[in-house]
Amino acid sequence: MNGTVYKSTGSWYTVKSKDGEFYECRIKGKFRTKGIKSTNPVAVGDHVEFDLETIGDETVGVISEIGERKNYIIRKSVKLSKQTHIIASNLDQVFLLVTLNNPMTFTSFIDRFLVTAEAYDIPVVLLFNKMDTYTDAEQEEVAYLVDLYSHIGYTCIRLEAKTGKNVDKVKELMLGKTSMFAGHSGVGKSTLVNALEPGLQLKTAEISEQHLQGQHTTTFAEMYDLSFDAQIIDTPGIKGFGIVDMDKEEIGDYFPEFFELKSQCKFNNCLHLDEPKCAVKEALENGEVAWSRYRSYVQMLTGEEDNPYRERS
Repeated sequence: MNGTVYKSTGSWYTVKSKDGEFYECRIKGKFRTKGIKSTNPVAVGDHVEFDLETIGDETVGVISEIGERKNYIIRKSVKLSKQTHIIASNLDQVFLLVTLNNPMTFTSFIDRFLVTAEAYDIPVVLLFNKMDTYTDAEQEEVAYLVDLYSHIGYTCIRLEAKTGKNVDKVKELMLGKTSMFAGHSGVGKSTLVNALEPGLQLKTAEISEQHLQGQHTTTFAEMYDLSFDAQIIDTPGIKGFGIVDMDKEEIGDYFPEFFELKSQCKFNNCLHLDEPKCAVKEALENGEVAWSRYRSYVQMLTGEEDNPYRERS
């Protein structure tokens, strides 16, 4: 039988078959994914082949094969440094929810996420949530970030998931597609899903007052079929986002504004650091490239780990 993985709990997988039935499945023996050292060989969104087995009164599925993935979002595993974790696969787009506080989303986190999505050819829409809670100064900061990322080519939407403002714009972009919601814990992913599809009633939690960080309400990635011809994958909150398997020479290519200037650099293999006649450095000095983006690039190049709570400069 063929189906799509809708939920992964690490050892069991909920698979929806072609005929619309859901089955609880496990993996047959040891399962190795070619070339990927992953903590989860099977991810939500995977197309799989499975067989049914009857154990006592129960019928369970056994996954025997994973179909080829058109793309996936991958990050370094939190606990196992040499392992990776595939968050979801076979995506049409990702919505990255960003908040200025409660919790704070740093540009370094946004940029790492965007680079990974660029590497796997997944469009990203930036959702600046909780607009109704910001001061005038914070509204101005959002305006700056929207201008910055829109100029690079990313779709940006100012959002109020709690009040429903601009939720219709998100809905419009989701029609006929499989989308993933991502971001730190507490940015409003589950609240947004509930605003889009009130019947789901996903669990939400208030921000921890003590640490101003979100509390995990989504424990495992899970896909939902929505009533308006769309599918959403809701994911657990991500603290840091380590990039995976990228050569130094290719990282700059996943910054669209750097890639555009690359041909104007004196050297073909320019890393945009200390090389003479570097078009990216010149654009940086002229204010045509954002310092926050360049700083993120250098951090990735030097292998500095992403820390979501790093002081802003």
